[in-house]
Formats: sequence, structure tokens, C-alpha cells
Amino acid sequence: MPAPVPRQEAIPAAESGQAPAAAPNGGSAQDSPETRVTAPRTAAPSEHTADRTGTVPDRAETAAPAHLTLLLIEDDPGGSPIVPGLLDQSGKPVRVRTARNLTEAERLLTDDVHCILLDLALPASGRADDADELAVLKHVLELAPRHAVLALTGADDTERGAEAVRVGAQDYLVRDELDGRLLSRAIRYAVERKRSDSAERRLAEGRVRAQENRRLERGLLPTPLLDGSPLRFAARYRPGRSRALLGGDFYDVVRTPDGTVHAMIGDVCGHGPDEAALGVELRIAWRALTLAGLCGDQLLGTLQQVLEHERPDDEIFATLCTVDIAPDGRRAGLCLAGHPSPLLARPGRPARLLPYDNNGPALGLLPGARWPRMQVELGAEWSLMLYTDGLIEGKVGDTGERLGQDGMVEMIRRQLSEGLSGEELLRTAVNEVRDLNGGELTDDVAVLLLDRAG
Repeated sequence: MPAPVPRQEAIPAAESGQAPAAAPNGGSAQDSPETRVTAPRTAAPSEHTADRTGTVPDRAETAAPAHLTLLLIEDDPGGSPIVPGLLDQSGKPVRVRTARNLTEAERLLTDDVHCILLDLALPASGRADDADELAVLKHVLELAPRHAVLALTGADDTERGAEAVRVGAQDYLVRDELDGRLLSRAIRYAVERKRSDSAERRLAEGRVRAQENRRLERGLLPTPLLDGSPLRFAARYRPGRSRALLGGDFYDVVRTPDGTVHAMIGDVCGHGPDEAALGVELRIAWRALTLAGLCGDQLLGTLQQVLEHERPDDEIFATLCTVDIAPDGRRAGLCLAGHPSPLLARPGRPARLLPYDNNGPALGLLPGARWPRMQVELGAEWSLMLYTDGLIEGKVGDTGERLGQDGMVEMIRRQLSEGLSGEELLRTAVNEVRDLNGGELTDDVAVLLLDRAG
């Protein structure tokens, strides 16, 4: 399949294939360097604006043209049905270029061409697919994928004209029935139909791309590895980006062969696609390092190295909370890297925050930093909630005050007293925080809950 030829800029002065214009020195236009077609070049990026799907539209499929240009591809221009006084809808003359073969057509197909009129009887000599009656049309469609194409055929060959439309032409015209008015209308129709088809195609491509991104993001969300553990797991995730499934927050839970359950939650500063990608990298690195036997200060130090190598900017940092729960489920080790302390709830006692006196710096802030590991007593029956700051930084009504950790603790205490637990508790908590904020939260929110029954 031949590669599309880069679009040229508009050809100045006389149109190729028509009567030569007078040159400044009195000679023919063919002798004048001003009418020479320059070598093809691609348009500079600043000449186009990408649409929402990321596709850069060709000029042929953007706004309605002020002046129509037609490229006629026919081996006998003298027998052309083109009317010299061909006018567009506004009464302006349609500029016509003629090409006797595909080589000339490639040279004349510049950015300002809006429609191509192709004679289906044009010989396809010298091509490997000569046996294909529509070989020339297919080549033109490959050459000009963003241009409207009209097929020209004889009265006894309308079936091939209909087949040309099925292959990709916007319409077909019968040579003997053609006049200037019909051709003008057909050109306008073809250009508008091509523009509509192109817009519909870009919209469909955008939808497919969005679906692929969503499937990718869903695949990047973790699947807890808790086989063999008596602990129950629940999680809630709400990205701050509009129409996104993944933000800069990340979490994971795995059980190592010795029976220890490791849980982690973190937050990359910012909530754009770059931060989301970095959060995924840190989560995957954490899982791999944890399964390899690292924990505590050694694990966090290695994660900081990963962050420093992968972050797009030296100002990017990430907060992190890691918990390793002993096989008997009664105690845990806690490491905090600039992250809010988890909430612990036990029967008969009010929910409270775990100690955060030894909170170390966020990852990526201080080279050679250390993160102390604190020992925490959990008891026989408990619920442990890890969360990101999106849960506590929402506003409360019109006061402008933040919910904060104290407000969150009081909210969770009340919801626990109402008998909420697991997924229902997290869903209710996130929804109430959003309602208190008076609308959607601007920051990412991630919450996970581990429960141990007595």
C-alpha cells in the first residue's frame, strides 16, 4: 500500500493543466519560476489545532471553504465535461486543476484542494493491480484520505460508479448527464459529506480511545492478594480528574508466604495523568519489593529511589502509609512518609487515629531520609482504615473550613455506631464528605479498610 504523500502548499499563479498565464517577462507561465510547483512539505504543527480526539484535521475537512478548488483526474482533458463558468454556492468561480495521470495528481494535490473528480476509465497501466477495475480509485483514496472524491463514469457503467461509492467515493456522476449546475451541487455535497463523515469518524475514534483508556485504567487498579488470610478487605476510589478512573492516589494489599498482610496507601502530589502513571509505578514497585521481603525503612528508601528516577519533575513528591499486620492479626508495624495516620476502630472503644509522632518526610523531599517503623497493638477484633488526604480536605458547608482528621474521626464514629461496615461504610463516608463539600471533591480520594473479626 503506497504511503500518503505529504500535502503541499497551494500552487500560486496559473493552475496546472489549464491555459498558461502570462509571465512577468512576457513568456509563458511554464518559463516563469513563480509558477513552478515546489517540493512537497508537511505543514508546520502551528498551522493546525488538534481536536479533542488528538487527531489533527486536514484543511479539506475543517470549516466550509471560502473558495472551492477541484482537482480533475482525467487522461483526456480536452473531452472534459467541466463547464468553464462553474460556480460554487456563493456564486464564486470554482478553481479547476487537471491531471492526466496519478503522477500529476500527486503533484497537484495541495492543501487547498477540496474535491477530486476522478474518471474511473483512467488507465492503471504499470500497476500490479491492473486487473482491479477500481485500482486507480483506491490509489486516490489512499493518496487523499481526507479529501472528498467524486467518481466519473459513463452511462453504461453506472454499476461501477455505485461500487466506487461502496469503496469510499462520496458519490458518482454520469458523464453524459453532467452539466455545470449538477457538478457544482455534487461538489458541494461531496465536500460537506466528507466533512461530516470525517467528524463522525473522529468522534468514533475518540470514543474508542476513551473506552481503551478506561479499560487500561481499570486494569491498573490493584487486585488484593489475600488468599489464606482471615482479614476482610474493602476499598473506595474516586479520582479528582473529570471522566477519569485513575488519579494520583494509589493503594495495594498483599499477603506474604509467612502470613503477614501488608497494606499500603499513597498520594502523588497533583492528580493529572502524569501523577496517575507515577502512582501506578510506585504501587507496582511496592508490591514487588514487599513480595521480595523488604519492609519498613528499607522498603521506603528503595521506593524513594524509584520515585526520583521516574518523576517528570524534581518538585514531584509522594506521601505514603505502610502497615504490616502480623500473622496472628493482633499487632502491626506502621511507617508514615508524610501521610495521614490510619484510623483504628475496636468494639467498645471510640475510633481513634494511630500515633503519628514518628512521621517521616514524604518520598522525594529529602535525600537519605529515614522512616521509623512503629509497633501498634490492634487486639483481637478491629477495623483499620487507611485513606488519602482527599477524604479530609473537603470543605464543610459555606464556612470554608476543612473537614480535617478530627471531623473525619467523628464522622466514622457516628457511622460505625449506626452499624455500617465494609463497603457500605466506605461508600457512605465518601458520599457524606462530598455532600459536606457541596459537590464533587477536587482532589483524588482513596480509602481502604481491613477488618478482623474476633
